[in-house]
Amino acid sequence: MATGPQDLRPTPNSPERRPYHREMMSDAPGSDGRPPTSSDVEPRAGVLEWLLEGDPSIRWQVLRDLLSAPPAEVTAERDRVASTGWGRRLLSEQDADGQWAAGLYSPKWTSTTYTLLLLHWLGLRPGNAQALVGCRLLWDGASTWDGGLSLAKTIRQPEVCITGMLVLVASSFGYRDERVDDTVRWLLAHQLADGGWNCDSVRRGSQHGSFHTSITVLDALTAYRGGAIDGDDATSRGREFFLRHQLYRSHRTGAVVDQAFTRFPFPPQWHFDVLRGLEHFAAVEAPADERLADAVDVVRRRRRADGRWPAHRGYAGRYWFAMEEPGPSRWATLRCLRVLRWWDEQSR
Repeated sequence: MATGPQDLRPTPNSPERRPYHREMMSDAPGSDGRPPTSSDVEPRAGVLEWLLEGDPSIRWQVLRDLLSAPPAEVTAERDRVASTGWGRRLLSEQDADGQWAAGLYSPKWTSTTYTLLLLHWLGLRPGNAQALVGCRLLWDGASTWDGGLSLAKTIRQPEVCITGMLVLVASSFGYRDERVDDTVRWLLAHQLADGGWNCDSVRRGSQHGSFHTSITVLDALTAYRGGAIDGDDATSRGREFFLRHQLYRSHRTGAVVDQAFTRFPFPPQWHFDVLRGLEHFAAVEAPADERLADAVDVVRRRRRADGRWPAHRGYAGRYWFAMEEPGPSRWATLRCLRVLRWWDEQSR
C-alpha cells in the first residue's frame, strides 16, 4: 500500500489566486443588474473565497457550478483530483490486487465499492486506470442473477441497491462491459408500480419504493444515460415517486418519513436525504416543481449566519481519513449553494 501524500495548500498560482476569481467574487449581489436571489443574500465574496481554499474536488465544482468559470479552467482543476489532496490519498490506499481495504463491499466505508463511490463524488475523471481496475474487480466478483447483482456474502439474491451502485461507478468511470447493459435492463424491470425501487421487493416482495434504493438507482441511471438502454421513462417515473412524497414525506399522512432525511452528511453512502434528493433534480435540470419547495426550505434553514452550512456527523463505520472537522462544511456549503442556485434560476 502506498504512503498517503501530504496535503497541498494553495500556491500563489493556484486557481483561487488568479485575477479572474478575485474579479468574480468582488461583485456585490445584484451589482450586475440582476435582482439578487436568496442564494446571493449572504456575503458572497467571503464564502466563495473560503470554498476555493479547499481541496481540488471542491474547487472544480465551485468553478463550474457557482462561478461559471471557463471550461478549460474547470477541466484543469478537476484533473488535479487524481494527483492532489483527497483524491490522491484515496488512490494511494488501493491494494496491490486492485481492491481497497481488502474487500469488495465490506468494510463500510473503506471497501472497493464505497471508495469508488467517494471518488465518483469527488469528481475523479472517467478513464482513471486505478478506478477501472476497481470496477472490473467489482463486476467480476459480484454474484449475478439475470442481470441483478450482489456483493453481500450473506444475501443469496440480487440486491437492488448494490446493483445500482455498480452501474453508477461503471458509468461514472467509463468501465465498458456488456454486463452493464444487462444490469440496467434488470433495474428497469424491477421498478415498482409507484415509480420507486426497493431492495426488499426481491427479498420480501415489498411493493412500495424505498427512498434510499430509489435515489441510488436514479443516480445510477442518470450516470448511465446515453448508453444502449433507454432509461428516460424510468427516471421520469422515479422522480415522480419523490415528487408525490414532497421528496421526504409520507404520501398518505404528509409526515416526515425519517428525521434523518433532514441531515445531509457527506459522503451520503447509500443513504437518502433531502439534499441528495434535490441534487438529483438539479443535476438533470428539472423544473422547479412546487412539491419540492418544502425540502428546499429545509436546506435554506440549515444555513448559518455566516452564509455557510454546518458539517453533519457521518454514518458510523470506517473512514480512510476525515475530510472535515465539526463546524462549517465546504462540502455542505457547495452542495447547498448549487441546489439553491438551480432552484432560484428555475423559479424565475
